[in-house]
Amino acid sequence: MKIGIDIGGSHVGVGLVDRAGKIILKKEKDLVAALQKKDYNEILINTIVNLITNILDEGKIDISQIELIGIAVPGTVSDTEIIKAENLHIRNFDIVSEINKYFNIPIQLRNDAKCAAVAEKMYGSLEKYEDAVFLTIGTGIGGAVFMGDKLLKPKQYEGFEIGHMIIKKGGIKCNCGNLGCFERYASIRVLKEKISKLYKKDISSIELKEILLNMSKNEKVQRIVEEYIDNLSIGLANLINIFEPEVISIGGSFVYYKEQLIDMITLKIKNENLLFNDRSIPKIVTAKLKNDAGIVGSVVI
Repeated sequence: MKIGIDIGGSHVGVGLVDRAGKIILKKEKDLVAALQKKDYNEILINTIVNLITNILDEGKIDISQIELIGIAVPGTVSDTEIIKAENLHIRNFDIVSEINKYFNIPIQLRNDAKCAAVAEKMYGSLEKYEDAVFLTIGTGIGGAVFMGDKLLKPKQYEGFEIGHMIIKKGGIKCNCGNLGCFERYASIRVLKEKISKLYKKDISSIELKEILLNMSKNEKVQRIVEEYIDNLSIGLANLINIFEPEVISIGGSFVYYKEQLIDMITLKIKNENLLFNDRSIPKIVTAKLKNDAGIVGSVVI
């Protein structure tokens, strides 16, 4: 058995994963309130250690039975360090060494979008396709690309920072420091922030889904969503024109709003003639493993 850890922009998920890629036990912890704290790194480690301990206790499992711990992180990583995770305000943090102080077993560290993409390729929405683009859309936007059934991997860094593709020159400043990044216009966080501002209160994920289901009754919500779809469609059309995928799969918290958004995206790309080649729009689907894809993919060797 293996333990997978998915560090998201707002929470941490830890799961006990069997050899078939199934999550047997899972624990999660919301860390939104801790993000701005100076000791966030310490809070993160303590949270991970506590969640692993809880899983081992509940499953009546000794740590000696665990072959590997996998960690999925939204950002650039090395074998042991989180080099840069802008949405978490983390730089050059040796997370592997810190966790090894508590659990002295092999640990592998990877980018979260690549982990989720591998899980979807092995067990989910990308199984039947050779050429595919995978996106995680939530607090930010991450990505991965398969060509000829192989995950594309640059020699330096993780690559495919799709969320930091510039879609508006001189646009809104991103956490990375650049202006006009894709994720500053098309992440779920941005959509939620705009609707929260409209309602003059923090909107929960459940409330957001309800609002989107009933957006036909509110013109202001419709305009916000239409602008969001415009920006998301531009980014997706760029990716289609570059990689010509058979399918685009979207994971992250986006999956919980697919009924309200997927058809709008397809229509926008089609009606605006955003594609260079005269072709049908590739399938746009959502991650079969939903938000568990990062946990599962983190332990795949």
